[in-house]
Amino acid sequence: MRAVVDTNVLVSALMSAGGAPAQVMSSIASGQLRPVVCADILAELQAVLPRPRLHLRADRVAELLSLIELTAEWVLVPRYTGIPPLPDPDDWPFIGAAQAAACPLITGNLKHFPPGLGVRVMTAREWVDSIGAV
Repeated sequence: MRAVVDTNVLVSALMSAGGAPAQVMSSIASGQLRPVVCADILAELQAVLPRPRLHLRADRVAELLSLIELTAEWVLVPRYTGIPPLPDPDDWPFIGAAQAAACPLITGNLKHFPPGLGVRVMTAREWVDSIGAV
């Protein structure tokens, strides 16, 4: 299975070993979930995950970034034109990647991804429930 995984899901997974975000990350590690990325998504992950204020373990961040770089399906995302209108235009790479790969987008912030974007947007819990993970 493939999906675009929003940065906030991966931050949550690195902060807590329990819960749906951690299950999403475990699914990436096991090969059950192949993350879909573009250059802008990887750049955001490389910029956000090491931020000191997040207090994430550097070794776990490095391991996750390496895993994503090695296992991800890479897509090209066109430049954002303002269509569709988004609450935060910086979220375009995630939507564009999901559109390009025809796969779902897993996020912890549904309000940034309103209906009508042409992609299935789901929470980490919804994704875990949809695959029957425990």
